[in-house]
Amino acid sequence: MARISKNDLLKLQKKLHTDAKIGEEFGITRQAVHQLRKKYGIESRTAGNPERNKEMVELREGGKTVETIAKKFKLSIPQTYRILKENNPKKAPAKKTAAKKAPAKKAPAKKTAAKKAPAKKAPAKKTAAKKAPAKKAPAKKTAKKKK
Repeated sequence: MARISKNDLLKLQKKLHTDAKIGEEFGITRQAVHQLRKKYGIESRTAGNPERNKEMVELREGGKTVETIAKKFKLSIPQTYRILKENNPKKAPAKKTAAKKAPAKKAPAKKTAAKKAPAKKAPAKKTAAKKAPAKKAPAKKTAKKKK
């Protein structure tokens, strides 16, 4: 993990705003930055900001686009959608991208008349032609000798 002090992380958080951007600066992942924040007990800049969240909801209800709101507050678009949804549960914002439909329950597949091709059998070994075995006389029982 990168060696970033608590003070450095606080300064970078004010300057770069997101874990992803801080990670890019140090060549580490945003998840690693998140772990460092947890280790140092630093809240994310977007956590617990009710005034900002309320203002975001008001802007959205006023007709502003999610992209405009995201730029104003220097947040990602997905983060902005999440905040709007969490702070205004009665009216979730509509995304511009095509909404993913929940997968419909599939009906059980109908069995068709098509038959599977029979499994290929291993080729028989070529051996000398054998005659049908003659009936054998019952084997004689021999007593085993004890030593």
